[in-house]
Amino acid sequence: MSPDLLTKVILPAALFLIMFGMGLSLRLMDFKNVLQSPKAVGIGLIGQMILLPIAAFIIAIALNLSPEIAVGLMIIALAPGGATSNMFTYLSKGDVSLSISLTAVVSVVTPFTIPIIAALSMNYFMGNATEFNLPVIKTIVQLLVITIIPVALGMFVLSRWPNAAAKIENQLKWFSILFLLLIITLIVLKNADNMAGFFAQAGLATLLLNAVVLVLGYQMAKLSRLSHSQSVSIGFEVGIQNGTLALVVAGTLIGNEAMMIPAVTYSLLMFVSGAVFSWFVWQVSKKQAA
Repeated sequence: MSPDLLTKVILPAALFLIMFGMGLSLRLMDFKNVLQSPKAVGIGLIGQMILLPIAAFIIAIALNLSPEIAVGLMIIALAPGGATSNMFTYLSKGDVSLSISLTAVVSVVTPFTIPIIAALSMNYFMGNATEFNLPVIKTIVQLLVITIIPVALGMFVLSRWPNAAAKIENQLKWFSILFLLLIITLIVLKNADNMAGFFAQAGLATLLLNAVVLVLGYQMAKLSRLSHSQSVSIGFEVGIQNGTLALVVAGTLIGNEAMMIPAVTYSLLMFVSGAVFSWFVWQVSKKQAA
C-alpha cells in the first residue's frame, strides 16, 4: 500500500471536494447554534477531542500495537466526523442540527490539533527510530488548504446561490460516502493478499475503538441529562470519524503506508458497527415512545 497517485493526488482532491460539499450545508447560524446549545456542544467536544484520543491511546497500549499501527490508530481518533456521522444521525433520528454544528466546529479545530498530536504520537510510539517525520507548521497549512478553504468556499456559494448549493450538496454528500467506499475497495483489491494481515494488525484495535467510543459518547450524553436525540448525535459524532481525512494524513502528508492500515480497517468496520448502534438507539427510541 505504497503512496502513489491515489494518495498523492486523488485522495487530497477528493477530500477537497468532500469538505466543499460540507461547506455547502453550513451557514453561520450553525456556528451560532453552538452558543444556543452550549451544554450539548460542550459534551460533544469533550467526547471527540479528549475522550476519543485517550481511548485510542489506551487501546494501542493495551493491545501492544506496533508503533506505526498505534500512530495510525491515533490519527483516525484525531479526525473529525463528517458526512457519514451526519448520515447515521439522520437515519437514526438524532439531532441533525447538533451533529452538523459539532462537525463544523471540530473540522475547524482539527487542522491545528491533528499535526501536533500526531507528531507527539510519532515521538512517543516510534521515537527516533523512524525516517518519517511530520513538520507541524507545514502540515497545519496543508490541512487548512484542503479542509478549511473548501468549507469556506462552500459556505460562500450557499450564501450567494442557495438553490444551486442545495442541489450540489446533496450530490456531494453521497459522493463523500461512496468515494470512501470506492477508495477502500481499491485499496483492498490492490492489497488483496495482505488484507488478512491488515486485519490481524489493526482489525481488533479499530473495532474496539469504534464500538467503545460510540457507546461512551452516547452514555456520556445520557448521564449529562441530554435528550435522546442529542445523545444519538453525540454518539455518532464521537464514534464515526472521517476516514478519508485519516488516509490523507497517513498516506499523503506523512507518506507512511503502514499508518494507513488502521484507517482502512476502521473505514470498513465503522459501517457495520454504526448500523448496529443505529439499531440499538432505534430500540431505545421505540421503548421510550411506548
